[in-house]
Amino acid sequence: MCHISKRGDVFYVQMKTMGNLPNKWKKSEKSLRAVQLAFEFNQGISDTIRRQASQHGLSSSDQIRQIIGLQPKKPVRPRLTVSLSEEDYQFLSQRYTIPADDKPAIRKAIAAELIAFSDSETDT
Repeated sequence: MCHISKRGDVFYVQMKTMGNLPNKWKKSEKSLRAVQLAFEFNQGISDTIRRQASQHGLSSSDQIRQIIGLQPKKPVRPRLTVSLSEEDYQFLSQRYTIPADDKPAIRKAIAAELIAFSDSETDT
């Protein structure tokens, strides 16, 4: 699907044609060709960018796009994400008294807690 090569400090990514994609995937082909860049900075730089993004109602990715002169992308579905391990699910199952294998119920409980948190923060 792609070939990555490195010359000096620069990485080059070549994408091959996706070929016969199902019709419902064809709209995503452009997104599949995008390359995500990750940066590691000291905590002060990261915090400044995140803080500015939050103050402007942007994701940190869109704040970076704005800083480097690119237009922020319009969110298709603005969302928050969190990665959970099996140990996290075990902890949350006890916290919410939900079976650990009932991941949809745990997700619903997390959503309810996040909504309650947001409501309590906007009341202050």
